[in-house]
Amino acid sequence: MKKLSKKIVSLLTKKKMNISFAESCTGGLLASSITSISGSSKVFTLGLVTYSNNAKINILKVQKNIISRHGAVSHQTCTHMVKNLNKISKTNISVSITGVAGPNGGTKQKPVGLVYIGIKKGNKLLVKKYFFKNKNRQQIQRATVNKALNLVLSINK
Repeated sequence: MKKLSKKIVSLLTKKKMNISFAESCTGGLLASSITSISGSSKVFTLGLVTYSNNAKINILKVQKNIISRHGAVSHQTCTHMVKNLNKISKTNISVSITGVAGPNGGTKQKPVGLVYIGIKKGNKLLVKKYFFKNKNRQQIQRATVNKALNLVLSINK
């Protein structure tokens, strides 16, 4: 995680770009991974932990009917989270994460380990679905952050 975070801080510093995050199931771990790197203040603008549905609705302006129709852990919610974060933060790159870290809260349709990561850079919008099977809460959170960091690197190639 630390290597990836260093790479991103270095890359974004060189490109004079900035980044923002809206996290749910990772609880700020993504923001923490970036801010643990010296010099991150040049690139990191904003991190929101929108853990509850109310936070997603009131802060990120995800429409209530999107969450009630598709659930907080869905492609649609993740898309709206990243688009609205981008409007709020006005950063070059915005990242949103929503998922089920467990050990409770999973269902047959949305099992523990299901995660969506959204990235918006300019007109590019990418929302990816991941399923981290047979992992505990911390492992799911770490795996999610690693995926998010790798997506940030790949969208900047």
